[in-house]
Amino acid sequence: MGEPEPRPGLRLGAQESMGISTLEPGQRPPTMPPGRHVSIKVQMLDDTEEVFEISQRAPGKILFDLVCIHLNLIEGDYFGMEFQDHRKMRVWLDLLKPIMKQIRRPRHTVLKFVVKFFPPDHTQLLDELTRYLFALQIKQDLATGKLICNDGSAALLVSHIVQSEIGDFDESQNRQQLLKNKYVPDQEALMDKINEFHRQHLGQTPAESDFQLLEIARRLEMYGIRLHPAKDREGTKINLAVAHTGILVFQGHTKINSFNWSKVRKLSFKRKRFLIKLRSDMNQSTYQDTLEFLMASRDCCKVFWKICVEYHAFFRLFEEPKPKPKPVLFSRGSSFRFSGRTQKQVLDYVKDSEFRKIPFERKHSKIRSNTSLSPQSIEHKSEVPKQSASYTYGDKTDSPAESPRHIKETIVCMENVVGQQQQSPSSLKSCQEDRRLESTEHEVDGDVQGKTHLMKQQVELPSTGSLTNSPRLSEASVNSQGPQTTHRPILSPNLSPDGRQPSPLTSPLLNDAGCVRTDDEDEVRRKRFPTDKAYFIAKELLTTERTYLKDLEVITIFFQKAVAKDEAMPETLRNAIFCNTDPLYKFHTGFLKEVEQRLALWEGRSNAHIKGDYQRIGDVMLKNIQAIKQLTVNLQRNSEVLLELEKAIKASRKLEVMCRDFELQKVCYLPLNIFFLRPLHRLMHYKQILERLCKHYAPDHVDFRDSRAALAEISEIAAQLHGTMIKMENFQKLLELKKDLIGFDELVIPGREFIRLGCLSKLSGKGLQQRMFFLFNDVLLYTSRGMTATNQFKVHGQLPLFGMTIRENEDEWGVQHSFTLYGHRQTVVVTASSASEKSKWMEDIKMAIDLAEKCSGPTLELSAMSSPDNKSTEESIVDQESEDDLSASRTSLERQPPHRGNTTVHVCWHRNTSVSMVDFSIAVENQLSGNLLRKFKNSNGWQKLWVVFTNFSLFFYKTHQDDFPLASLPLLGYSVTIPSETENIHKDYVFKLHFKSHVYYFRSESEYTFERWMEVIRSATSSASRARILSHKDPHMYG
Repeated sequence: MGEPEPRPGLRLGAQESMGISTLEPGQRPPTMPPGRHVSIKVQMLDDTEEVFEISQRAPGKILFDLVCIHLNLIEGDYFGMEFQDHRKMRVWLDLLKPIMKQIRRPRHTVLKFVVKFFPPDHTQLLDELTRYLFALQIKQDLATGKLICNDGSAALLVSHIVQSEIGDFDESQNRQQLLKNKYVPDQEALMDKINEFHRQHLGQTPAESDFQLLEIARRLEMYGIRLHPAKDREGTKINLAVAHTGILVFQGHTKINSFNWSKVRKLSFKRKRFLIKLRSDMNQSTYQDTLEFLMASRDCCKVFWKICVEYHAFFRLFEEPKPKPKPVLFSRGSSFRFSGRTQKQVLDYVKDSEFRKIPFERKHSKIRSNTSLSPQSIEHKSEVPKQSASYTYGDKTDSPAESPRHIKETIVCMENVVGQQQQSPSSLKSCQEDRRLESTEHEVDGDVQGKTHLMKQQVELPSTGSLTNSPRLSEASVNSQGPQTTHRPILSPNLSPDGRQPSPLTSPLLNDAGCVRTDDEDEVRRKRFPTDKAYFIAKELLTTERTYLKDLEVITIFFQKAVAKDEAMPETLRNAIFCNTDPLYKFHTGFLKEVEQRLALWEGRSNAHIKGDYQRIGDVMLKNIQAIKQLTVNLQRNSEVLLELEKAIKASRKLEVMCRDFELQKVCYLPLNIFFLRPLHRLMHYKQILERLCKHYAPDHVDFRDSRAALAEISEIAAQLHGTMIKMENFQKLLELKKDLIGFDELVIPGREFIRLGCLSKLSGKGLQQRMFFLFNDVLLYTSRGMTATNQFKVHGQLPLFGMTIRENEDEWGVQHSFTLYGHRQTVVVTASSASEKSKWMEDIKMAIDLAEKCSGPTLELSAMSSPDNKSTEESIVDQESEDDLSASRTSLERQPPHRGNTTVHVCWHRNTSVSMVDFSIAVENQLSGNLLRKFKNSNGWQKLWVVFTNFSLFFYKTHQDDFPLASLPLLGYSVTIPSETENIHKDYVFKLHFKSHVYYFRSESEYTFERWMEVIRSATSSASRARILSHKDPHMYG
């Protein structure tokens, strides 16, 4: 017998199975089994109803294929067919079972063709028809109340729906449309807001509106969520749901917990109980935890279990799981399995296929869709909606920054952001439990043979609009509440070398399917945009300006809102803060817009680059730096405002609590008082950028004169404010250390300057004990981490520097890297972690002793710790270190400060290193931000992130428009190197960060950016070896 010929539509060269495969357009309908035909009614997403004639013996796959063929749908795997069974429950049509075994009364049953799997990134949907159907699903969910969101988001979503249906805003037509159709339950109250947003969508095509709609919707917490009522063990009513990340737990419509797929070992149900078995804790091999939820019935349990199995397989597996072998005698549990292509297979298929674009009708739209009919027509029409300053990796800059984003439903699961390592396939162990017929389980790791591999995922939230042919968010989409801009970037199609439009799957980052852009595409993009070093210097100005403006928003928008809610702040102080910062924010918003426009012209997004008039940035800098001179008064007042705020906090307990609570918000990713110093820091950044620009230019360059003049102007302003900045940096650092220390109240006093903090081991009667040391210009404090919930450091000893001597004595104590401090009443022996650390400490302590000797005498505010009895000071201190610090616990409970487990002090404690004030100053000067591709040690793909370096840490965002970071990586203790040949990183401009077993690879876009990132990261990973000489000549501004 010859081998059977493969049927058309067989996917991925796999063996024929009963799994559903999306059919190519124009393919013949699937073979219908013999038997009597019945009519099945299917309701489409546009509310039309179609009737399909199928055989009674046909499985669900046949009907689903017919629907996909009817719609000419390429990416049908994201959809499913839902209906109400005889138990009045909404269930999904099983593609493997005969339809008549699932639908008892076909004449009275209507199946709904709806979205089943909601991907986290809509840019993975290539076909315009697929996006249109997703948009219809969002429209339905919004109208029925399934998609819960705030009024601003609801109005913005409706405005895009109306734009796609009737086109540009017309007041009378808009009103009739809103009165005729109900898009959201409380629509009447939102009419004005909807109209306001609709006005801003001028010229937006239906395809663009769909894209904008999906971009907003995917950021809502309830996007794609279908709630399943349940109860926990205590009987509390909750709702369970499943998403691409894992299983979610809701209370009402608020997410209270989530169980990521990487943490789930097995899913099962027994009668009414739904069970989640978590993976064993890495630190406790015997640890096992099973979570139990009670649902209304066994059927409810099974329905939810099935959709969980399908979601896990679709988003996490490389390929469709193989069917289980049939049992010889008894069948235990359900034989249900996911049938169809996984998302990885869908993305690979769409990326590799060349399919013909087929026009479709938008039922509710009164305007015609600009849909290309074939690849040959792409020169005139784009296959997907036209882009708005596309967000690509390479030399091209990102889209213009918009006003701050206020869609509150942007939810980030932090445990996903850290990055999920590849899960090794494992075969299932035989179940030891007594499972009955009503019990069934799903192994999350793979199939019985252990051949199904998990997808390699770096993050559960892919980047936004990081595609060369995908439209960006409109201004209204980015900001539903803030000020709007009218600038619309010039649009131009991007074509691949062969003349076809590039696939949206060629993303510069690793998406959920593990798709990675090729080197050829990298090269094409690099050749398309400027490669001059001056361009990348100007782009650094753009990227850092975006971050700076976001930092200003922390004060001008978020802190101002917090202050308005709570009347704890005096009116005079409130006016002083915001009347001073608002003009700065307004100026830099306009400056950023000018820089964005100039970079867009420089990159050639218009014909201006042909003349060569816009390949420069010095003229823009000169004009705006001259305007900064008028704001010098505001810059000087910033330090006064910070002093007044600290005085007000001391005087008002209510204000202290308000500021402390604000610092706990995600948007306040740094200590609050640092944001007040950002305008002074920014002056140094401008100066450094202009210095690099002037050094690069030849004297006869067209931009050299303007750049040099701008450098002279900014240098003059920076020199005027340099003294103020140094004093305020020291003041800010003392304020931060005050929050980390207990048992030393008078830390912030006139004349005191911070020099170094870090970890040393102190020799005592119990041997070497780890202690945290804080060196100032008049005293050396040593502490240990207190046994409190706040992880503050308890001061055990104060060593006045006046009259202190220091001596090396490794031979005397037989301990490496040790030295002895001799004070008037106490001698302390300490050891450093390395020779370099010892050298830094000794150098700084000697310098501090010299400074103390030059003062008039010992500081009166210092008082050595003394014991109430007659014990010697040394014995007393040993006793104090040995006993539990009950007083510190009482103090911390009374004050209830926030948990401070991630500050620089704690990082130094855990990584056994130190940081000086010089290091802090260098870190301020070396702030940097921009796009990087990140890769983990055991992964294959690169993930694009917006990365901000500041305060010795890398902060990771999805895009530069995000209000708060997804995660952070403190760099103290890390080493930065270039990957070796054995690491198989065959890419350009890659650097490696590693600390112990933690390894991260980062890839930059050019040689200049690579060198800049290496430079700034080295400044954080290698502490300064020489302390700066502190000036005592200038009077201090605080008291």
